[in-house]
Amino acid sequence: DLHLPLAAGSDVALFNGLLAHLDKTGVLDHGYVDRYTSGFAAALATAQASSIDDIAANTGLTPAALQDFYDLFAGTERVITVYSQGVNQSTYGTDKVNAIINCHLATGRIGRPGMGPFSVTGQPNAMGGREVGGLANQLACHMDLENPEHHALVRTFWNAENLADRPGLKAVELFEAVRVGRIKALWIMATNPVDSLPEADTVRAALQACPFVVVSDVARHTDTTAHADVLLPAAAWGEKAGTVTNSERRISRQRAFLPKAGAVRPDWWIIQQVARRMGFADAFNFRHPAEIFAEYAELSGLDNGGKRDFDISAHEAISNEDYEGLQPFQWPMEKGSISCQTRFFADGQFFTPDRRARFIATTPAKPASAVSAEYPLVLNTGRIRDQWHTMTRTGKAARLTQHLAEPFVEIHPRDAGLYRLRDGELAHVRSRRASITVRVQTTARQPRGSIFVPMHWTDQFANAGRVNGLIAANVDPVSGQPELKRTPATVAPFQAAWHGFALTSVKPGRISADYWSIAPAGLGWRMELAGCAQPEDWTAKARELLQTDNVAGAEVLAYHDEGSGQHRFACFHDGKLMGLLFVAAEPVSVPRAWAAEQLAADFSEPKARLRLLAGRAAGKEKDPGAIVCACLEVGRNQIIDAITNQACATVDAIGSASGAGRNCGSCRIEIKRIIDETRVQKAS
Repeated sequence: DLHLPLAAGSDVALFNGLLAHLDKTGVLDHGYVDRYTSGFAAALATAQASSIDDIAANTGLTPAALQDFYDLFAGTERVITVYSQGVNQSTYGTDKVNAIINCHLATGRIGRPGMGPFSVTGQPNAMGGREVGGLANQLACHMDLENPEHHALVRTFWNAENLADRPGLKAVELFEAVRVGRIKALWIMATNPVDSLPEADTVRAALQACPFVVVSDVARHTDTTAHADVLLPAAAWGEKAGTVTNSERRISRQRAFLPKAGAVRPDWWIIQQVARRMGFADAFNFRHPAEIFAEYAELSGLDNGGKRDFDISAHEAISNEDYEGLQPFQWPMEKGSISCQTRFFADGQFFTPDRRARFIATTPAKPASAVSAEYPLVLNTGRIRDQWHTMTRTGKAARLTQHLAEPFVEIHPRDAGLYRLRDGELAHVRSRRASITVRVQTTARQPRGSIFVPMHWTDQFANAGRVNGLIAANVDPVSGQPELKRTPATVAPFQAAWHGFALTSVKPGRISADYWSIAPAGLGWRMELAGCAQPEDWTAKARELLQTDNVAGAEVLAYHDEGSGQHRFACFHDGKLMGLLFVAAEPVSVPRAWAAEQLAADFSEPKARLRLLAGRAAGKEKDPGAIVCACLEVGRNQIIDAITNQACATVDAIGSASGAGRNCGSCRIEIKRIIDETRVQKAS
């Protein structure tokens, strides 16, 4: 209802201002603060140091917009503050979270229904990963590595005389240690750091120089597995058993629904086999995931008695049979109990030594890397609707890639004009560290001075789309989270002599083009292409791109218009389409969805082959346009038709007419945006 387009990184200023406003308007719950918290005076004094005009200047918001937000928060008892990577992935993300928590503590709006700060993590089971000690500064079961009591408990429980007594290296620090040679052996599991970490090119160089690299993954070909000395085939989530924990602390059983292929094994089994060969067979003698879970549950209750939040000791004697039938439950669930406390902090008790919550004074900080005349834009990175992390799995699904099939940069139309960029063309995005080449999308959703590039594309799917190569390895000093949301950058047009679109029935091998991206499409693969110079022979170039040279009996049809720079090729074998290539001086406008459908068509009739070179559907068949609803494959043009010709004015009406938005629902926001844009166009 109220959108606050914050300047990148200004969350602390916003919530400090809110805390001061809550005090000024008398909304604070002083009884709660006095009974259950500490440090409030210092936090409030810091928040009061900035005036509303200071906050407006810092956030880029007007004083009136700030006042609206502050009044709304103050006047609404039930408030949940949902935050995710835009807050966390910052050099002062910890302060941002603390500033949010301060406002909820000050009003007592925590631990009660409909109230509280709510972190939406970046990946499923992030909660479960922390519970088992999957961070460099933690022990299992939420025990602190540097807490002597916790350290002694775990050391004794596991009979581990050499248990580490100080935090290890966080991810960015770890790969710097690899780069300089402090770490000479590395085992990477279930992640793709060559693409996902900042200074990605430095990470790649570190792996290239590392004497021994082991990678466990479900995918054979990733930008990280390319540097593995040993590659271990790990089971995917659908092939293995275990547990996951969601954001309400609910632990659920994960049950395999696919058979394990070939030599694939679950991670616990792989680790156990390595441990045994290193001389730790007695400690790693598990025969079933249930035995690991039981040990985990026993450790969680060790000398706990409510001192630590995580306790699932009710399951410390769980049998294999009971584990198989385990129903979802919330922790804590102490030994002897059959139910759990579903809501923390309602009684004002917190998991600190004195059981009081801590206010933390937060001060707005300057960015680690500031914009300049050379790099005047703020680059934000993040995710898009239909892709997951580095596309090792989702990138293989044609239904997902047909929505957005290549890396892109979103930029405000006025900024695009300033930098001579046109919608649909290619651009270089450059930082102080590197440069990438991506497709331009102009949109007023981006504020002036900001650009957005998704983090998913890798060298497996594009030759120059790895955006994290542009990001400096600046991190939050407490969390270690890198600053992925605020990189000074600039943009410039890609000077293309030609643009191309190709479709092939086999996955492309080496692609000789200055720009390329690939994506699965129906029964084959699609390619977006561009080059800085015209090839000497377009027919030879087409055969190379369509991989026809080694196919006996392949027939190639061609059309050339040298004056306009257009070249079109269609390759057939045994009545089936092998490949299409369309080349033009401008970005090619051939309907992609229609083209992909041709790989399944019968082209034994010569006339049908010739029609392909027209680059459009025959007769009255309409181009559905770029796919919006991936579930039901409903395109943008179909949605616009429903708006203009069927008088559909709501998302639900579009759903009734086409089915779009009625399955997973993730496209509903985009459908609403198309409705609004179409209305504006009709009105004008």
